[in-house]
Parts: sequence; structure tokens; C-alpha cells
Amino acid sequence: MKSKIYIILLSLFLISSCNDKVTEEKQQETAGVEHTAKETAHEEAGHEESETIVALTPEQFLIGKIELGKITPKNLSNIIAVNGLLDVPPQNLVSVSAPLGGFVQGTNLLQGMRVKKGQLIARIENPEFITIQQDYLESRSQLEYLTLEYQRQKELAAEQVSPLKNFQQITAQYKAMQSRVNGLKQQLAHIGISSNQVQPGNITRTLPIFSPINGYVTVVNTNRGSYVTPTDVMFKIVDTEHLHVELTVFEKDITKLKVGQKIRFTLPNESGAERTATLHLIGREISPERTVRVHAHLDKEETQLIPGMYVKAFIELNNNTVPALPQEAVVQSEGKDYVFVFKGTREEASKEIRDFEMVEIRKGVTESGFTEIIEPVDTNNLIAVKGAYSLLAKIKNTEEEGEGHGH
Repeated sequence: MKSKIYIILLSLFLISSCNDKVTEEKQQETAGVEHTAKETAHEEAGHEESETIVALTPEQFLIGKIELGKITPKNLSNIIAVNGLLDVPPQNLVSVSAPLGGFVQGTNLLQGMRVKKGQLIARIENPEFITIQQDYLESRSQLEYLTLEYQRQKELAAEQVSPLKNFQQITAQYKAMQSRVNGLKQQLAHIGISSNQVQPGNITRTLPIFSPINGYVTVVNTNRGSYVTPTDVMFKIVDTEHLHVELTVFEKDITKLKVGQKIRFTLPNESGAERTATLHLIGREISPERTVRVHAHLDKEETQLIPGMYVKAFIELNNNTVPALPQEAVVQSEGKDYVFVFKGTREEASKEIRDFEMVEIRKGVTESGFTEIIEPVDTNNLIAVKGAYSLLAKIKNTEEEGEGHGH
């Protein structure tokens, strides 16, 4: 009987021990699953952050050529794209010649030099200059004599002491000499010599050439010792204070234009840098190519621009604007459109790290190098308007590195 009771107690003890072990294993399994789930969630959270946030060191920021900008209003739906040139009014472009020709005694002008109105730009030597001055001095002396004789004959004729015929002859000579002296004065003025400066002991064979306007030298067609004729253009000087834009518009678009419309234009060597102008004149002649010339004034004068530079312009037909970014600020990834929003800077390992967030957007029309941003629209955010594809490439590289590490 005792042995039976012992066996029963031993069995109960063994059953209890097994149940405790199973319970402990289940608890350990549950704890392990929970720990694994937490680790997985943490890894997923870190992976999600790497997909949307990109951090750049100062070196990476420079190499990627990142530039920041904001969403700005642009007229994209009602524009005409045209081409044209920068130009100056005729009175701002001067061709300098020698009035009587001659040999160039000297000049120090070079293309691109800035000159002021009245500045000496060259000297011309010609024996004809001497002849004109001599003729003027001789004619002036004869006029002085004839003036006195005219007065004398006038008095004699009034007193009927001398025949009227004498007075008439001297009057004709006096008036003819007056005309000759005045004509020689004009010739002296034409070649740049003041008649007041011409004296018997002050005759010159060289003449100075002065700049007629303020501006920049664009053409130099002569050098020391060369002979120039009155029709030769020695120099061209342009005043860039009042540049304007000359655009070529196709005939079909002319009826859409009105004076006062705004024009945005860019230069080929300055991608993204826009300038503005205002439509001032519309041509009244159609060229053989069925185009019309349109004249616009710059809203802001820029003297460093050069006449003849090619421009690409957009004429705004109305004032309806939409929020927009430069086209290169918007990138595509897996069929969706994104921009990179600048989130600020932070210190890491003694370096200033710049963080960007990849934000999905909904875009509208794309024209003239700009893309409409329908949503989200926050004009206060700084956005990577240049180098966005460099940021996208960095995120993709990070994802690939992460996948490779996981395998």
C-alpha cells in the first residue's frame, strides 16, 4: 500500500515539473517574439527614415552643386516663347571716322575699354588741315580789309562823293568774303578745330579725335601709321546705359500682344537667371519669314550686358500666376514626383550637416523651364532648386547599401 502511494506522489511531481517547464518555454518564446517584433519595428522605422531624409556634408553639398530657392509665382499657362537679341537705340551706338581722312598718328584704344564723352581717342595727320587753316586766316584778313572799305564806301555813297557803282562793287566783295569766312569756319568745325584757336603762329597739321559719347569700345579698325578715309570706320563705341530687347514674334501671335505686357528672358550662359522687361513697341512690317520685330525695355538697367547677346524670352499674355519651381527641382522616383525640402543644419563630428527631406508633390503644367506645384504649397520652405537629382542618387545608394548589408 505504501509503495502505491509513493508511486502516485512521484507521478504527480513529475507531471507538475513538466507543466512548469512547458510554461517557462512558452513565456520565453513569447518574450522572444515580442523582442524580435520590437527590433523589426525599429529597423523598419530606421529604413523608412533613410528613404526620406538625406544628410549632406559640406563637401557633398558643393560636389552636388546644390542651390536653394523657394516656390514663387510664375505665369505658365498663357505665354509666348520667342527668341531675340539685346540691342541699343541708334543714338547709343556711334561709328567714329576721320572727317577728312589722313594718317593715324596714335591711339591707345582697345576693345572693351571704357571711354568718356570728349575723351581724346586718336590723332590724325593730314596736310589738308594746314591748307584749310591758311585759307581761313587769309580770308579773315581780307574780310577785315573789306569791312573797313565797305564802311568807307557806304559813307561816301551817302554823301554822294563817290559813284554808287563803287559802293555796289565793294558790297558784293564784302558779302562774298563773309560767306567764304563762314564756310571755312564750318570746315574747321567739321574737322574738329575751333576758329578762335587758328592764329598765324598756331597752325597744326594734326587733329584730335574725341569720343562723342560715354560708352565702351566695341570695334577698333585702325592702328598707328595706317591711312584712313572719311568713309572708314575707325572705332565703334556703344553706350550700354539703355539696352533693350529686340524679339522676333511669328505672325500668328502678333494679335495676342499689347504694349505693357511683361517679358521674362534668360541669357544662354546663365541658366535659370531670369530678367524682366516691358513690351514697348510692336513692329508694323512682316518679314519674308512671316515674323514681326518687337521692342521691349529692360525693367532694370545692367551696363555689364553686351549688345548682340542672344536671349530666350517669354511674353506673358496675362497676369494669372501659379506657384512654381524650376523644372530641375522636381525629380521622379517609382512613378511619383518629389522635391527635397531643406530641414536645417546640425553639428556632427565637427561638421555642419545639412538635412533634406524627400517630399512627394503634385505637379501641374511645365513650361519655360518651370513646373507648377499644386500641392503642397509652402512658400516659406527652402527647396533644392538645383542638384535635386544628386540628392535622389544619394538616397538610392543608401537603400542599395542597406539591402546589401541585410543579405
